[in-house]
Amino acid sequence: MGQKANPNPHRRRHGPGKRTVHTGPASIGSYQFRARSHLKGFKRFSLVAVSLVALFLLVMEPAPGTFSGDQLNAAAISGTETIDPGVSAEEATGTVRALFSTAYSMWPKFAIALLILLFAWLAARLSGFLLRRILPNWSRAEALATFSGVVIFILAVGIALSVIAGDVRALVGSVGLVGLALSWALQAPIESFTGWLLNSFKGYYHQGDRIAVGEVLGDVFRIDILTTTVWESGGPDGPVQGAQPTGALITFPNSEVLRNNIVNYTRDFPYVWDEITIAVANESDLAHAMKVVGETTGRVVGTAMSKAAEEYRKLLSDRKLLFNVGIQPEVYAAPADSWIDLTIRYLVPAREKRRWASELFLEVTGEIAKEEHRERILPAAPRLRVEKVEP
Repeated sequence: MGQKANPNPHRRRHGPGKRTVHTGPASIGSYQFRARSHLKGFKRFSLVAVSLVALFLLVMEPAPGTFSGDQLNAAAISGTETIDPGVSAEEATGTVRALFSTAYSMWPKFAIALLILLFAWLAARLSGFLLRRILPNWSRAEALATFSGVVIFILAVGIALSVIAGDVRALVGSVGLVGLALSWALQAPIESFTGWLLNSFKGYYHQGDRIAVGEVLGDVFRIDILTTTVWESGGPDGPVQGAQPTGALITFPNSEVLRNNIVNYTRDFPYVWDEITIAVANESDLAHAMKVVGETTGRVVGTAMSKAAEEYRKLLSDRKLLFNVGIQPEVYAAPADSWIDLTIRYLVPAREKRRWASELFLEVTGEIAKEEHRERILPAAPRLRVEKVEP
């Protein structure tokens, strides 16, 4: 489906000697996987076919006397006796006439069953309309209306089959067999419908949210009963490297909600923490470098970040998650191979990470390159150590 691996890169390194290596999923065993998929599809189709045949035999029971005992005995005789072709043709046409006669005699039952289904359709539409009117401000009213319609249709189908079969007790076994087969054959749609129900009532994501589900990252465009469609955002292996729209639409089944973690970047709080890393030489004045980088970062994103950080702190406090949240950007130092990494941590809108990271990188690198810092903040560079071995 055009999905992208590792859709949420939070760490950007701007240092010497950095290489980017992309890896893709292994393709070993693809033939076996396709064979298993075909076998699974064949099994599901077989179960549906057997169930439908059983239901057909239950409903289209031939009229009494269609097959006489003499005819059955004659059919069981070994091939030593010659069978008259005229008699065989007459038996075949008689069977066809009996089937048509049975179907014709049952047309009132089919008409009543169709009326029941029509009434169920009207009842589902009416219940949906009433629920939307009674609960106009409830975010889950649409899901409840759809679910009530599905329940009404299931009951209507059961009643219609009972009318056609004419025997509720005989229908129970057939419905059980059909239900078992359909649960296997329609496993994927049932799981997707279940995922839609969970998302509708739990509110994992809504239209317009930026989410990551499995390997899909993007903005929710449409939520259907079986699928969800998002506008794809970029990633390290895609044509757009940053988390920005690529223009592509990705549709994935709602069953992914049951199998993968759901990351929502904008539902309750439309900001995310981001980091960039600046590399300086080991000989630099580290305290002075951290001070300069911190002041520059505060000048670029400090004002925009302070309000968002206060909102974040209040959100955590309302949920009894009490821990320290900085309202200004922070700078951390860590040793690397042959230089020092200065990591800048700041809070920005979820959809503007790349713009802020680029602007911040330009401002910081421009500041530390000024003449007054040139002797105290030295740029990092790759180093090669050569050892002379005496013979």
